Amino acid sequence: MTRRQWPVAACIVSIALMTTAAFAQPRFHLIEATIDGIHAELRAGRLSCVGLVQAYLDRIKAYDQSGPVLNAIQNINPHALKQASELDARFKASGALAGPLHCIPVLLKDQFDTNFMPTTYGSALFKTFVPEQNATVVERLAAAGAIILAKSNMGEFAFAYSGSAFGDCHNAYDPSRSPSGSSCGTGAGIAANFAAVGIGEDTGGSVRGPAAHNNLVGLRPTLQLVSRAGMFPVTPTRDTLGPITRTVRDAAIVLDVIAGYDPKDPITAWSYDHVPATYTSFLTPNGLQGLRIGVIRVPTDNSTDTTKPDYKETQAAITRAAADMAARGAQMIDPIVIPDLKGLVTRAGGGETYEPETAINAFLAQHRNSPVQTFRELAESPVVNARRRDGLKKGLGHTVRELGHIEETLARDEVRTAVLRVMADNRLDMLFHATYDHAPASVPTSTPGTNRRLAASLSFPAISVPGGFFTYDLPIGLEFLGRPFAEGLLIKAAFDYEQTTKHRRPPSTVPALPQEP
Repeated sequence: MTRRQWPVAACIVSIALMTTAAFAQPRFHLIEATIDGIHAELRAGRLSCVGLVQAYLDRIKAYDQSGPVLNAIQNINPHALKQASELDARFKASGALAGPLHCIPVLLKDQFDTNFMPTTYGSALFKTFVPEQNATVVERLAAAGAIILAKSNMGEFAFAYSGSAFGDCHNAYDPSRSPSGSSCGTGAGIAANFAAVGIGEDTGGSVRGPAAHNNLVGLRPTLQLVSRAGMFPVTPTRDTLGPITRTVRDAAIVLDVIAGYDPKDPITAWSYDHVPATYTSFLTPNGLQGLRIGVIRVPTDNSTDTTKPDYKETQAAITRAAADMAARGAQMIDPIVIPDLKGLVTRAGGGETYEPETAINAFLAQHRNSPVQTFRELAESPVVNARRRDGLKKGLGHTVRELGHIEETLARDEVRTAVLRVMADNRLDMLFHATYDHAPASVPTSTPGTNRRLAASLSFPAISVPGGFFTYDLPIGLEFLGRPFAEGLLIKAAFDYEQTTKHRRPPSTVPALPQEP
């Protein structure tokens, strides 16, 4: 079957499944399943944890290396079914869920250490490496009852969407297009319903990019909100991690679990007294009412081409979104002008030169059994993807004590002041813009026109949500950006927008399997 035939076949399968459903009236559908939906079925006794995990494993088997060949998964957790069985037994004995993520299968970007299966960081250098300790995010997910179903494919050492360990990820909506990086496997896998929720990492936009290109919700939290302990670093003054999910509510539930102070990552002490009892309290039906939102229309990246048709489609999507939010009671300031915004973001840089060597050397030193001991070994290894190797070499010999890093830091402060001043002058609650100005590029190129570096330069929170589709059914991502620790407010706006517009729909390339619930 050719790729052009997949949508037709998917449509035929979907019609057949709908016909069957009309008579069988199943209570639960694996496709687009939510945390709440899974828990409701478990409580009602209509679903077992083992059955749920097996159903997701069946989808991975059917579609990750077959059919559309998404190549989103690196390694399956060999203990997943055993953990599911233990959760079933525990629930049967107690009648209570183990936690807010009881039996929720998670796709975890392979940038996070796991002591029960390999952690590759996207590189063949680490293909069989098993760390001695789990990352903090892994421990917190497990404590909440989640099951790490699989480690997802990623750009090598958190760059782009290809690595020497497992090759390119593919977009769930069109496998010939970019899935965005470097949390590409998590994005493609969650879009394809390979698990219930996912975790990605965001240095320059790798939570929000895969979310935008795969019609998902991707939340980059305030830098100091979520622990990075046990996460392979790139540029610590920008590195953070967050949920990639199909709904805003699921993102809020996951954030509840992973947010908060961790002494292993002292910078999270800044979050003390900034974490609400639950982020789900912001999921209100009229969340947009009375909010003042500034719409950024200008590109923040030099690669944007404002003459291209897909740029115009993006602008049209922003216009529709602004109208939708105004109809919900938001006060839209469209456009909002931040003087020389693109120049400010450009001068702030991406942090790839001065921070990586020191940070990565310190991280590798924590792993006594690491097959590689230094940043220089990574940068000079012929095993590493050539593009990534070239990028690493630019950081060799550099430190944060250089004048260039000081200038970059001052430029970032200038961006923060400019953004906060405009927000204060206009009494704005948040900003709103396109995650990308262009449609997903054809593999192997990267999509031009990213606006993701704005939040990364600021180290402020941002959430990308589905904003409709380009021609040929390629997703458009739109982004809310707020002040530090304003995750609740962003969730509030994003949830109302999501519920009003309902742009999320699963890709036709990965339909339901005949045996799925």
